[in-house]
Amino acid sequence: MSQQEKKIDDQDYLLAKLNDSSLKAGIKDAFPIILGYLPIGLAYGMLAVNKGLTPLQTTAMSLFVFAGSSQLVAIEMIAAGAAVAAIVAMTFLVNLRHLLLSASLSLHLRNLPFYYYPFLGFLVTDESFAVSMSKLESQKNKQRYFVGLGFTAYLGWVFSSAAGAFLTEFINFGSGGALDFVLPAMFVVLLVMQISSSSEIIVAVFSGLLSLFFALVIDGSWNIILATVLAAFLGVYISGNS
Repeated sequence: MSQQEKKIDDQDYLLAKLNDSSLKAGIKDAFPIILGYLPIGLAYGMLAVNKGLTPLQTTAMSLFVFAGSSQLVAIEMIAAGAAVAAIVAMTFLVNLRHLLLSASLSLHLRNLPFYYYPFLGFLVTDESFAVSMSKLESQKNKQRYFVGLGFTAYLGWVFSSAAGAFLTEFINFGSGGALDFVLPAMFVVLLVMQISSSSEIIVAVFSGLLSLFFALVIDGSWNIILATVLAAFLGVYISGNS
């Protein structure tokens, strides 16, 4: 093969990578996810700054964590003066489901170099998992599809968080608790959307009552963790006996 032919082949290979249909499909499929992230990211950014974080700290949390629910829980616990161990433990519990999501997704992304997996695992969210599981089988290059999907969604989350945080610098919410409804409202909506049986209603009510009980008898923010763990055991027990 001549040098000129080799050069043409190299150019064709680079153009193929840039125009990869799987990567483009992943980017395209991420836009509905971004539309869902925008209101939550804006609310998170505003709430975090209202709770005492700086816009840079708020944005940095989204850059390095990328988990909306645990970030919202974390800023509430930080504002309440919770211990670092409690915040870490709660974040771990809230995101524990990602281990199962990643394990399931890994079956479709086999035979990759080891260093790919931490990066791909970082991009796993409930939304990116749900979309990718319904689209991966039709993609020629599953790895590039998921990178396009997950990384685009990640950029959308970081942008919406930063927009909310820096926007709060120009809006005076005062001390009237104008944003205090954001976290409870978001989790109530998520809870209602996921409940599909009477046993799940029982677990939800049980965890809520337990959290209130522990909040009255235990100092700090451990009430949430204890209620979550005990309610999870109840859920497993009910599922095993149904």
